[in-house]
Amino acid sequence: MLNFKLQDEKNRIFQIPVESIIPNPYQPRQTFDSLAIEELANSIREYGVIQPITVRRIAKDMYELVTGERRLRAAKSLRRPTIPAMILNISDNDSAVIALIENLQRKELGFFEEAEGYYHLISDHGMTQEEVAAKTGKKQSTVANKLRILKLSPYLKKIVSENKLTERHCRALLRLPDEEMQWKALMKIVEKNMNVRAAEEYIDVLLGEKKEEEPTPPPAPVVKRKKSDYRIFLNTIDKALEMVREAGVKPKTKKTEFEDYYEYTIRIDK
Repeated sequence: MLNFKLQDEKNRIFQIPVESIIPNPYQPRQTFDSLAIEELANSIREYGVIQPITVRRIAKDMYELVTGERRLRAAKSLRRPTIPAMILNISDNDSAVIALIENLQRKELGFFEEAEGYYHLISDHGMTQEEVAAKTGKKQSTVANKLRILKLSPYLKKIVSENKLTERHCRALLRLPDEEMQWKALMKIVEKNMNVRAAEEYIDVLLGEKKEEEPTPPPAPVVKRKKSDYRIFLNTIDKALEMVREAGVKPKTKKTEFEDYYEYTIRIDK
């Protein structure tokens, strides 16, 4: 659980100078829509900052942003001297988790940004995947799957993002054994504008081509029959007919020898 409290027991909202607030180094969101910031600035100009941001004190008269990046950016664009804020008494770890959770709840993160957020909680703050899952309300398998997509190279991730492909496209690419195959497959996926299903089927084909084909067995040798072999076969037929006659059936037979083959006709009346 997250353990934090307001710096002031009365839960007061402070007007803090905008220039005294530095960005949250653990902000998982890397891109911000400039049009959305402009629209928010217009709203702030008209109605003010309705929801205070949250900060934590890092030095005398200096604060680090916890949540409210867009509101702070909009306020700066309006050159407002102060912004309403609540001061939280929290650790680095809690600040990172809160920043990630806020973006997850608002569904504002891309899947790469979300994965990077989980990665930094683990690498920078010593959390396990299980702890990250518990703090963010996700399943451990979800966190693991998100982290896996970070195995794509930065160049491939850039292409994925620019072409608005999905997380499932990334998982399909990761089935390929090396970056060169992943790049070639990604180029074809983009060129053909493949949806997830088409991309997965295409990669199935690539993986099938990669497998070593089983060696084709050599053709069976042609066995040349001797005349004595044929006599054995014909004698076998004669013995079988003799057994039929002993059983009371009288078959009519005709055996004709040609240059290249024997023809044996057997007729049994009903």
